[in-house]
Amino acid sequence: MGPAYRQAPVSGPSLCGHQVEEIRNHSSDQGGPISSETRINDRIRVPEVRLVGPAGEQVGIVRIEDALRLAQENDLDLVEVAPQARPPVCKLMDFGKFKYESAQKARESRRNQQLTVIKEQKLRPKIDQHDYETKKGHVSRFLAAGNKVKVTIMFRGREQSRPELGFRLLQKLADDVTELGFVESTPKQDGRNMIMVLAPHKNVKPKVKAEAAPEA
Repeated sequence: MGPAYRQAPVSGPSLCGHQVEEIRNHSSDQGGPISSETRINDRIRVPEVRLVGPAGEQVGIVRIEDALRLAQENDLDLVEVAPQARPPVCKLMDFGKFKYESAQKARESRRNQQLTVIKEQKLRPKIDQHDYETKKGHVSRFLAAGNKVKVTIMFRGREQSRPELGFRLLQKLADDVTELGFVESTPKQDGRNMIMVLAPHKNVKPKVKAEAAPEA
C-alpha cells in the first residue's frame, strides 16, 4: 500500500446518527456488498461523494476530484458502495484485493456447504437377522457419508395390530448405529407404516460415498 492515508477536509455538513448508521450498513471494513455493476475511479461521474476511508472512518462530503486524488495518493481505488444515496457513498479500498478475497470466501463457503440428502431404508417388523444386518450396514454407510436416513417399518395384515414390534426394531437399529447418528425424528405411525429419521452426528465427517441399496 502507498503512503499513509490522509483525511480530506469535509466540505459538506457533518453526519448525523442515522446517516452514519446507514453508511456503515453499506460500507463495512471489507467494502460492503459490491456487485459486478459497481462503478470505480473515473467511472464515478458525480460532482461530489460522501467518502469513507479504508478503515471505515467517515470522511464526509468531498468533491469527486479530491476523492480521486486521495485514492491515487494512497495507491487505492475509489469504489461506489451506495449509488442510491445522495450524494453516493464511496470508499477507498484495494478493489482487486477485495474481489480476490471475496471470490476465495465464496469458494470456501461452497466447499464447506454440505447438501442434505435423505436416504430411505425399508424393513419388515419380522425381519430375519441376516437381512437386518444388511439393512443396518446400508444405514451405517448412509450416515457415514453425511446423509440422513428415513427408516420405514412396513406392516402387513395382522402385523398392523402389533406396532410395538416395529417400535422395538427401530429402537434397536438406533442403538446399533449410535456412534454414527442419532434419532432426529422419533418413531411415528403413518398408516400401515412406522417412520423414524436418523441424522449423522455433526462431528462425523463423510468418509465414503453412500451407495444405492434396495429399499425393500
